[in-house]
Amino acid sequence: MLDQLTDVEARVLGSLVEKQLTTPEYYPLTLNALTAACNQKSNRDPVVSYDESTVTGAIDTLREKNLVYLYYGTSSRTVKYKHMVPGVYQLDESGVAILAVLLLRGPQTIGELRERTGRLHEFGGLGEVQETLDELTRRDEPLVVKLERQAGQKEARYAHLLSGEVTQEAAAMREQPRQQSASSDRIGILESEVEKLRNEVAEIRATFDEFRKQFE
Repeated sequence: MLDQLTDVEARVLGSLVEKQLTTPEYYPLTLNALTAACNQKSNRDPVVSYDESTVTGAIDTLREKNLVYLYYGTSSRTVKYKHMVPGVYQLDESGVAILAVLLLRGPQTIGELRERTGRLHEFGGLGEVQETLDELTRRDEPLVVKLERQAGQKEARYAHLLSGEVTQEAAAMREQPRQQSASSDRIGILESEVEKLRNEVAEIRATFDEFRKQFE
């Protein structure tokens, strides 16, 4: 039986997966970077405000579940963190991408999953998304469940089962405050791109400073 995740553990794990796939040059993540990833306002539902002690506590329990491990680089003494999602859950790239979005954004329709996994994995179409979802729902220990279509919804949604069973009532309550639109998604993508550019500029500045010191 799979170990169930708390909400904080799910957010930490999903953030690690997302950053590995979208900004691999800055992965593994430091505690500060991981905390910022958990708390970012784009591509997250709900938006949270964890402090580092909260994230550290989740890391400790995720390590006990063999889902996260410490990474010590050769050029830095700073501890960083990596996830073990593909190995523990026996997932391919498509399954990892689907699971990451569900961990970070809650129940999603097939169309939402196709759109929101765009930076994580390239699906050929809705059919490939459906195939991946079918694989995740038909396992001996399913990782995903298809929820019944609620009143007022055009499509059924899918939810992850890493935090235990998902009831229709709980899913409906979570859907009530959601007011997401295409424009907000575009803003989220732009914010992510700005964040990436800032990191790149910081790296360039650090490299330039090291180069300059050699001639001083």
